[in-house]
Formats: sequence, structure tokens, C-alpha cells
Amino acid sequence: MNSQLVNLEIESQEQTPKNLEVEQTIIGSILSNNDLFDEISDQINEIYFFDPIHKKIYKIISSLISKGLLANPVTIKNFFNSKEELVEIGGVDYLVKLTKVAITKNQIKYYSQILADLHTRRQLIQISEETLEESKNKDIEKSATNILEDTERKLFEIAEKGEFQKSFVTFKVALKETIDMATAAYKNDQGIVGVPSGLTDLDDRLGGLHKQDLVIIAGRPSMGKTALATNIAFNASKNIQSQNKKSSVAFFSLEMSSEQLSTRILAEQSRIKSNDIRRGKINQDDFEKFIEASKNLENLPLHIDDTPAISISALSNRSRRLKRKQGLDLIVIDYIQLMKSSGFRNENRVLEIADITQGLKALAKELDVPVLALSQLSRQVEQREDKKPQLSDLRESGSIEQDADVVMFVFREQYYLEKQEPKLGTAEHVEWQEKMNQVHNQAEIIIGKQRHGPTGLIKLEFESAFTKFKDATN
Repeated sequence: MNSQLVNLEIESQEQTPKNLEVEQTIIGSILSNNDLFDEISDQINEIYFFDPIHKKIYKIISSLISKGLLANPVTIKNFFNSKEELVEIGGVDYLVKLTKVAITKNQIKYYSQILADLHTRRQLIQISEETLEESKNKDIEKSATNILEDTERKLFEIAEKGEFQKSFVTFKVALKETIDMATAAYKNDQGIVGVPSGLTDLDDRLGGLHKQDLVIIAGRPSMGKTALATNIAFNASKNIQSQNKKSSVAFFSLEMSSEQLSTRILAEQSRIKSNDIRRGKINQDDFEKFIEASKNLENLPLHIDDTPAISISALSNRSRRLKRKQGLDLIVIDYIQLMKSSGFRNENRVLEIADITQGLKALAKELDVPVLALSQLSRQVEQREDKKPQLSDLRESGSIEQDADVVMFVFREQYYLEKQEPKLGTAEHVEWQEKMNQVHNQAEIIIGKQRHGPTGLIKLEFESAFTKFKDATN
């Protein structure tokens, strides 16, 4: 490197992290050979430079090259507003001196990494100073929790910027991704490329839960939404465990406690009724089965957050943190209507739900995982003779249907039929009993929307005693 350009600054802990010599080398190399710009244009831009003049020079270089024009000391000097501005750094002679440095493609990539690292350090300092200032200022409306969430979000954005910042991809690259997906499905015995739900017909229809998808499971109370979501979360966790994969499933349970949720899973796996577990109505054999099942599940990569009325920003931050620490395959939320938006304060519930669903879809894309969220349905279902739900029944906002990639409804006719029991001993009761026998333990998943495939109906069995959905036997 040419030591005559500028003396290399000796950084101290008190000084802002910067390296003007690196900035000069990058600019000078591109001015000498514009082809080098393409090697680093996706990694850095003008904001990565510390020196204001260097910022401006690089921005001019970017503008010229993007227009197919030549960027060199002669063409660049015309873009300065005044001679004084250029004189400050030594005039055109300074630009010419920069071009005396010649480095290779590999070297300029290495220098751009140094520049990016210094830029990140300055960002961290800025975030620390902002957090300190906000924490000291008692007059601002932000609570300590809000400050913490904002700081965590900013830090995550810095940490993930290399992975989440995307630009155009050629069709060749997109085609390769499609072929890779199809190959994975072909090699998989079940033809699944997404996260498996553990239900054969559902996985066959959806191909598993796909990355970046917002999947909605909706239904009226007592239909089994939470049970279905729990079953899917458990099956996804077991799949991770069986592959010895470093990853996890995040379950945000806004309605049930973590203890209630784990009781459901234990009941399903030990084949002991959850109600009997809660009341202690089990014998010695059952208790031993219960303990054995708990030992088999204690290392399950399933993380439960039972914070009530969690905000979309808090949920997003905790999901980001879990992904960084453990890896993440799936996010489950039970349920949307119990969440809070970060930007609305009960002013307009429809807008608040829209903000939440948009946030969940954005989170699915950002973390590259499927987000499975439960939703209540409006009471208008109860007013109809045909109780099967439809898209118009989604409660409080059309944004749920709009933002979702998949919308599924859980429906159990047995639930409604039980409420219509006629008087015992009558002909009507005999007819009713026949219908009950036909729908006993039967459940349906109605796929009302799917961006990637067909809609339709899937039949399942539901064991209410163990809160378990399973494939239909016929």
C-alpha cells in the first residue's frame, strides 16, 4: 500500500473505528479499474465509508458505473459542487494519487470486509449511545421494555444484514433453487420439502409447511385448533431431534401456560388422559408410563413462551434470538387475537390485526421459516345451519386472508351434534345416535386458501381424551 497517500491512523479505544487508508485503497483501485466495482458493489455502499469526501467520491463512482459511464479522476471532478470542496482533499491531484494503488480482485474483497467491519463497529457504538441516552431520559414515552426491544431489533438487523439483504437474482439462480427443492421432494419418501406436520394427508396436500409462509389455522372454540397446532409443533420437534439437527420450534402460547401445554403433549405420548393427569387420577402403572414418557421428551427442541398479550415486536425479537442461539425451523402462535400490535393502542382493532399479520408474514420471510398462527372465527358461523367455516368468517380483519399463504379451518361436526341431543327414548334420539356414531372422533381440515397448491378437505381422527389428531383410518 502506498504510504505517501496518508499516514495510517493508530486507533485507540476512545477513537471512532476507521481506517482512511483502506477507504483510499478501495476508491483508488476502482478508479484505476472500474471492473473491480462489481466485485464489491453488493457488499458495501457509500455509507460504509467514514470520511465524508470518500462517501461522496464512492457515491459518484457508483452513479457513473451504474449508468455505464467511465469513473476516473477526470470524470469525477465535475461532480463536486465547488472547487473548494475538492481542494480540501488536495484537488484532482489527490484523486490521481489514489489511482497509483493497484490491488487484485481478491484483495479488494478483503479490503471491503475490513471496511464493513469498521462500519459495523461504528453502528454498535451508535446503538449503545442511543440506548444510553434513551435509558437516561425519563421524559420519553418509551418504557424500559420498549427500549430493550428496539435495541435488540437493531442489533439483530446488524447481525443478519449479510443474510437478509437481498437483491435481484438471475433466473438461472432461481431455477437452481427450484431444482434443489424438487430434488429434495423427490428424494423424500413422503415428497415433503417443508416442515412436516406429521399428518400424512395434510403433508401430501401442502408438501409440508414451507419456509417464509404464513399459515393460518382457524376455527371456532372447542374445534381443536390448539390441539392441532401442538401436534404439529411436537411432530416438527421430533423430526428435528431424529435428524440430530441443531434447530428448534418456537411455540408462543398466549392462552395456555407452558405447564398446560406440556401436559397435553405428555398425555398424548403416554396415552393417559390429560384430565386424569391434572387431577392425579392415575394408578402406579400409569404414573410409571407418565415418567417414562417425560424422560423421552425432556430434550425435545421445543421452546415455549407463554407471555400473555405479547406484542409483535417482542415476539419477533425473541424469535430472532432463538434462531441465532439454537436455530429455528418453525414458529407457532396461539393465537393472533390475543396478540398486541406495537403501533396501535386499541384505537382500531382491525388495523391492529392487520399490523400483526403483516408483521408475522414479514417475520416468516426474514427468518426464512414457516409461521403457523391460530385465529378465532366470528360468531356468524353459529348463526348458519351449515356450520362449516369459510374465508369470510375470519374474525376482525380481511388482512388475515390477504397476508396468509395458507388458510386452514378445523371443523368437528360431533361438537355441534352433541348439543342437539333429543330426549332419550324417542325416535329422534335413535336417529341422532346413528349420526353421532358416524361422526364420532371425526374431524376435518378445510383448506380454504393455498398459494402453492389446491384447496379442499382432509379427513382426520381426533382423540379428545388425549387432544390428538391423527390420520383417518378409512
